[in-house]
Amino acid sequence: MQVKIAAKTKLPTPFGEFELIGFETESGQEHVALAMGSYTDGAPVLTRVHSECLTGDALFSQRCDCGPQLEAAMQKIADQGRGIIVYLRQEGRGIGLINKLRAYAEQDKGLDTVEANEILGFLPDARDYRVAAAMLEALSVAEIRLMTNNPDKVQSLTDAGIKVVERVPHQVAASPHNQHYLATKTKKFGHLL
Repeated sequence: MQVKIAAKTKLPTPFGEFELIGFETESGQEHVALAMGSYTDGAPVLTRVHSECLTGDALFSQRCDCGPQLEAAMQKIADQGRGIIVYLRQEGRGIGLINKLRAYAEQDKGLDTVEANEILGFLPDARDYRVAAAMLEALSVAEIRLMTNNPDKVQSLTDAGIKVVERVPHQVAASPHNQHYLATKTKKFGHLL
């Protein structure tokens, strides 16, 4: 998979100033990376690969742990003064925003995340991390310390040529609204929570 850097700008945040880097894929998809400090010196870079979650990241939904995970990653990077967040535009485990809302409606009826996606005709998780690897390569990053609880993400990035030298646990506090979701991530996706 090939990507190109399409734009760069500064992004001041409550966690400090990041460089916001826009990427385009061959098929016209757009993704971004938030970078802080030096990351091209060859040392492993603290990295979070985060899939877009409009409901969690921007609308503060408590159905998931996405928003708090994004904020925690930004804080960890700010604390170290160095790191990258690869923000992938693959909403709803890759099924898109409207289908994600449809999956939420199925979850309201008692299904879990996996069952809801499958009843709608989708894979439990349709995300593709090859674009994340291509973005890191475009930034001259070959070795990372990956903030994740998802062993599949570690394997996918490794298979795509990124050396994951350490999995950094990235757990945030649960809420009464996302306990079933987190249990499903552990039981059906093998997340290390």
